[in-house]
Amino acid sequence: MLSRLIVLPATIALASLAPLRAAVEDSVKTLAATGREGSGNEAASAAWKAVVGEGPHALLALLAATGKSGPVTDNWLRLAADAIADAALHAKQPLPLAELEAFLKDTKNADAARQLAFDLIAKADAALAEKIEPGLVNDPVQELRRGAVARLIAAAKARTGDDAKGAYLHALDAVRDEDQTNEIAGALKKLGMTVDLAKHFGFLMKWDVIAPFDNTNQKGFDTVFPPEREVKTDAEYDGKAGKVKWKTVESKDERGKFDFNKPFGSLKGVTGYAVTTFDSATEREAELRLGCKNGWKVWLNGELLFSRDEYHRGSQMDQYKMKCHLKKGANTILVKCCQDEQTEQWTVEWEFQLRVCDSTGAAILAAK
Repeated sequence: MLSRLIVLPATIALASLAPLRAAVEDSVKTLAATGREGSGNEAASAAWKAVVGEGPHALLALLAATGKSGPVTDNWLRLAADAIADAALHAKQPLPLAELEAFLKDTKNADAARQLAFDLIAKADAALAEKIEPGLVNDPVQELRRGAVARLIAAAKARTGDDAKGAYLHALDAVRDEDQTNEIAGALKKLGMTVDLAKHFGFLMKWDVIAPFDNTNQKGFDTVFPPEREVKTDAEYDGKAGKVKWKTVESKDERGKFDFNKPFGSLKGVTGYAVTTFDSATEREAELRLGCKNGWKVWLNGELLFSRDEYHRGSQMDQYKMKCHLKKGANTILVKCCQDEQTEQWTVEWEFQLRVCDSTGAAILAAK
């Protein structure tokens, strides 16, 4: 069974490991270095048994290896850690809880590794996990703060009137996940308060848009139309069926969706552009997060951040995350959105949503 599970990406470099026996370190390195096509499976199978056989003191080595490569590697290292924890708990052997807690609290450690550390603590000592979790409400790892936010929501549900409002607002400050935000906003609405979800998430609502340019046979994705060479919102260009001009449009959707079909009609085989200026109060690192089921490209200040030539695979909030650097003052964000020629009802959407946030998903609001 083990040989079927060990199919891992390329070698990853381990961080400095805690002082462990050389045999344990070597075994963990072997697990982490198994090839994508299964090369090294025999050695890895032996290494897995060796690591698990070492018991709880091998957990810190596994944590140090986690998060240094892709999710497949992390899943395999987690299997070894879970096996060690399960065997130790069955034998009433303690886990190194103090070391696990210290590893969790060090935010310099990899996100996946810190999540694994918390899961091991919760498995071994539920009371300790209960004590730790509220302190994770502002943790940079979204998965870790989720449980803390759930506690805030539960506490708010137990209150009434202004006390409940205050508790829900406190939860709203900490929340990042869409489903929990919806729950909090719904509860506040029942208490007579409306949450501006577009502002809470940091969606960009006002755009200058121009269309349609051609996308026959999906050639528009790679075609450099005039808005990619210059952004002049008073300009007029040759489009797919005549002259095209820029229009200023503001989305009314609470999730910031901009629908090209509304200003331009339900068109197929076309390309559109949307541009906006984001005024940043400071120079800083940020993320642009996009949801779109069409072919798209996104530029920031003339630099292409990312693109996806794919259609109708579904859309959701934060579907694509693009790290970026905002300069202080005006930042130009340009979106190219291509619509294909399919005619089925489920292909009519020609839209996107885009927000500006930090690495935890907290909205970064424009200075103006």
